[in-house]
Amino acid sequence: MDNTVAPTGTEGQTWGGGSRPLNASYGKLMMWFFILSDALTFTGFLAAYGFSRFKFIEEWPLADEVFNHFPFLHGTDAPMFYVALMTFILIGSSVTMVLAVDAGHHMDKKKVSFYLLLTVIGGFIFVGSQAWEWKNFIAGEYGAVKTKGGKILQFLDAESGERVALKDIAILGDRPADAMDNSEGIWYQSDDPVGGTYTIEEVRKGFAAQPNLLIRTQQIIVNAETGASEKLILSREESLFKINNQAVGVVEGANLSENEYGAPLFADFFFFITGFHGFHVFSGVMFNLIIFFNVLLGTYERRGSYEMVEKVGLYWHFVDLVWVFVFTFFYLV
Repeated sequence: MDNTVAPTGTEGQTWGGGSRPLNASYGKLMMWFFILSDALTFTGFLAAYGFSRFKFIEEWPLADEVFNHFPFLHGTDAPMFYVALMTFILIGSSVTMVLAVDAGHHMDKKKVSFYLLLTVIGGFIFVGSQAWEWKNFIAGEYGAVKTKGGKILQFLDAESGERVALKDIAILGDRPADAMDNSEGIWYQSDDPVGGTYTIEEVRKGFAAQPNLLIRTQQIIVNAETGASEKLILSREESLFKINNQAVGVVEGANLSENEYGAPLFADFFFFITGFHGFHVFSGVMFNLIIFFNVLLGTYERRGSYEMVEKVGLYWHFVDLVWVFVFTFFYLV
């Protein structure tokens, strides 16, 4: 019996298996493998977020209250408008990437470079917007106090039902300035309270002086009339008891250990998952920028193929698709 293997015509080439799985080149197939592994990573992160949220479902922050900032509209309640704009920009960059890939199939260098540039600009705008959103999330807006058990207590005006900021409540006391050694980690503590932290005593004093103030807990209840989710509001007597007997500290903004909007775990997941996705977007922008300059230099014209644009496009579309899930989990659900 003749066991000679018939020639395939691809001997000596990078992809020499005789046939191409899914009719994809080696480079594109490896990009698909990377995307699959990265998709599993994001799936694990979002699944962990989902389980944690289910466990703390009765005290999870309300997205409409957390993500309600919009540039140049300070004080305006615009729930998730800015996030929707970010999403539109990122999806738009996917469209320009599709057009760049299509232009590459037609060997149109001018159009490839133009649409790649638009994609890069869209990516930079998205990353900058995410940084701005982080800034507002970290800085906070109203502030709150925390109890011995780590629960968050927020303040409302009983008449208007609107949130009240700590700066409008606290009655400032004496604040001596103390210089500290480098070994203590703090070089100087200013007596200027603007932008700083109020003491729990100052907040208690101001709360007692304003009888129209009430406390809202982080516990979520369902309004029997509207069916909407809202946080539990205490009576004046209950509010006074809470702040005088259970409140132990002031919380301003959000970090990895405290969160003025509610459960600290929410902030942990938000920073990690959106930060991980933001790193992917920034990496994609850098990749697209490199490809853009290669297009201008005529690298792919000389190769006779714009497949590299298509491979980077696969990564960019994946990053955009992941954002759809992040947007859904954090902002919509």
